[in-house]
Amino acid sequence: LEYRRREQLGYPLHLINIRGIVRSFTLKNLLVPFLVVTSLWQASRLLRRFRPQVVIGTGGYVAWPVGRAAISAGIPLVLQEQNSYPGIVTRRLAARASKLFLGFEEARRYLPETAATRVTGNPVRRSLLNGNREAALKKFKLDPRKKTILVLGGSQGARAINRAVLRSLQNTTWSECCQLLWQTGKRGYTEVVAQAGDRVTGHTLFPFADDMAAVYAAADIAIARAGALTLAELEACRVPAVLIPYPYAAGDHQRKNAQSLVARDCARLLNEEELSHRDILAVAAQLLTSGEAEQMKRHLATSAPKEPAVDVIAREVIAIAQQQLPQEERIAD
Repeated sequence: LEYRRREQLGYPLHLINIRGIVRSFTLKNLLVPFLVVTSLWQASRLLRRFRPQVVIGTGGYVAWPVGRAAISAGIPLVLQEQNSYPGIVTRRLAARASKLFLGFEEARRYLPETAATRVTGNPVRRSLLNGNREAALKKFKLDPRKKTILVLGGSQGARAINRAVLRSLQNTTWSECCQLLWQTGKRGYTEVVAQAGDRVTGHTLFPFADDMAAVYAAADIAIARAGALTLAELEACRVPAVLIPYPYAAGDHQRKNAQSLVARDCARLLNEEELSHRDILAVAAQLLTSGEAEQMKRHLATSAPKEPAVDVIAREVIAIAQQQLPQEERIAD
């Protein structure tokens, strides 16, 4: 998605030759020291060429050489950490960053006390908030008299979610009040359709959606993984959720992300191992019929940031960049 958007906007792309460390033993890790040196040289060369006023890193291993080169060159470094448990790159660079924007308050406990942190939440596309429920239900051929359970089965390791929902289809009691809007993922679509057969009659399945504003507008509750940006979108669109953290995420960060929403009464958490014996659709339906989902929705509204994260981050990054310019070149507020 980001790659397509960059092409649409016409921004140039410059690649750096780096990759992360594989946590299990592999000979590929022997190349990492060489790649570290090479990537630092590439990053330093790019910074000398472009002479930026500020460098922004959003975590991930590729942010390390660029961030480290920026610090060495005296260029202000701004970091944006999406998860409640910061990645190793954020933890290593935090003390030297000019500003560190956090998606979750809980991330602060893993960072140096001297780090210049600010909790903003994670930025989301403004277009996500433009969905119209009536139009969305019509677009997806859903019944406006029923509650809609959104299944996001296209994210990391989400085959387990797709299979859990397939098992739940055998019990149809939930379908009296609810219907499915099910994103299976491109890889899972054929398998899900073949196994579900006529049990998904009256429900809407699709491999991938470009119009996520309509998807969220149609949803009364979601079943999803707990990636930081998925949670940011659910929060922004006020969609309560049953969250199943990906158990193999680095530092178990998806569980920590989910626990942040659960602590605010905005979501329910299920462990992946529970999926073998829990009727996941019945869990979601019970939250809807009991009124708990509506309470979660209200908590999402009251706990939302007062200002969109994208506005806060953009304003502060511009201010930092302005400080690097001569007085006569600065743009007036």
